[in-house]
Amino acid sequence: MRHLISMRDIGKKEILEILDEAEKMEELLKKKTPLKLLEGKILATVFYEPSTRTRLSFETSMKRLGGEVITMTDLKSSSVAKGESLIDTIRVISSYADIIVLRHPSEGAARLASEYSEVPIINAGDGSNQHPTQTLLDLYTIRREIGKIDGIKIAFVGDLKYGRTVHSLVYALSLFKNVEMYFISPKELKMPKDIIEDLKFKNIKFYELENIENIGDDIDVLYVTRIQKERFPDPNEYEKVKGSYRITKEFVEGKKFIIMHPLPRVDEIDYEVDNLPQAKYFKQSFYGIPVRMAILKKLIEY
Repeated sequence: MRHLISMRDIGKKEILEILDEAEKMEELLKKKTPLKLLEGKILATVFYEPSTRTRLSFETSMKRLGGEVITMTDLKSSSVAKGESLIDTIRVISSYADIIVLRHPSEGAARLASEYSEVPIINAGDGSNQHPTQTLLDLYTIRREIGKIDGIKIAFVGDLKYGRTVHSLVYALSLFKNVEMYFISPKELKMPKDIIEDLKFKNIKFYELENIENIGDDIDVLYVTRIQKERFPDPNEYEKVKGSYRITKEFVEGKKFIIMHPLPRVDEIDYEVDNLPQAKYFKQSFYGIPVRMAILKKLIEY
């Protein structure tokens, strides 16, 4: 595990190792003892797209481990504005830092960067393709809140076509035993065919639905996603599907599932849901810290 580009690059064994390490990191965080595990190391965050949680959680994670951070987020004040290529940018920054976290709008950008970088690359999202660290913190959330990953029933709701978080998570869950998946979306935003074919090949149980009311009462996880306006090539297509699903207090009350969301949300989950015991999305966001601490430690010590 030299880089972390896609969940397809790592197996169940490596996933569980990271989750186990994240548990240790969470315990260390609770003790509030200053750590020096990555003292003298530098993380570079290189973001070609806006980010709040991913960028700040990586920077927080590095600082919690005793390391330092340099960042590139304002493209207008960087050499990118002068036309510098991604390859040249990565070549330069990899000589400054010990590890790079990259977010880019183009699918495959992180893979390309890893071929030219002198240091590990972590994919923080490449277009609508993959977001592996979000997947790892999602798996960690499921294990911490439910107590297991094998045998769960999970419903994905919203933008399943462009949602890179669900693409990564579906693949990762297919590595576990007896996982059952429900895909709830407008027909315009269905799960991509290649992912569906992969699930069929692996004999994973899944169901494609349009009505959220059709999911069973035995769902363990309701994974809600934002319908992403910025991913639509045609604004008119977005207008057709925006607001397709709305999770209300009335819908959630009495249900046993936990609710997850990669955030940010817009209007797909009512604010009244936030105080219900099923709502775990802010805790999920916190879990990003110990998980990303574990990832940084693993890759830098490689």
